[in-house]
Amino acid sequence: MSAPDNPDSRLVYSTECGDISHDCRTTGKNHAFPKFTKNTIIKNDGIVRVSRETKGRKGKGVTLVTGIPLNHTGLAELAKELKRKLGAGGVIKNGTIELQGDHRNVLLAELTRRGFTVKRSGG
Repeated sequence: MSAPDNPDSRLVYSTECGDISHDCRTTGKNHAFPKFTKNTIIKNDGIVRVSRETKGRKGKGVTLVTGIPLNHTGLAELAKELKRKLGAGGVIKNGTIELQGDHRNVLLAELTRRGFTVKRSGG
C-alpha cells in the first residue's frame, strides 16, 4: 500500500499526485484549491481590515488592507488612488493591498470616508 492510499500516513506532498489532503487520500482524486482571478470577488464578513506587517521584509514595515469587496479591476483602481494620496509604493497580492510604510491612521479615515466598514487589526 503506497503512502497516499494509507489513511494513517502523515504524507503532505507526493510527486505522484501533488498536495495531499484527506479528500485526496479517500477518493484518490486531486483536490482543486480555489485561485484568485481577475473577476473574483473574495467573500468576507464585510469588514475591511488595516494592519501593519514587517515579516520577511528585513524590518521594513508595510500596511496591509484586506477584505475589500471589489474585483481585481476595482481593487487596482483603489490601490492606485491610495498610493497617490499617500505618496507611497504598493502592490496587490491575492486580493490584499500592500502599501509601503505605516499609513494605518490615514487609511482608516480615507476608507471610512469612501463608505467601507473599517477596523484596525493587529498590534
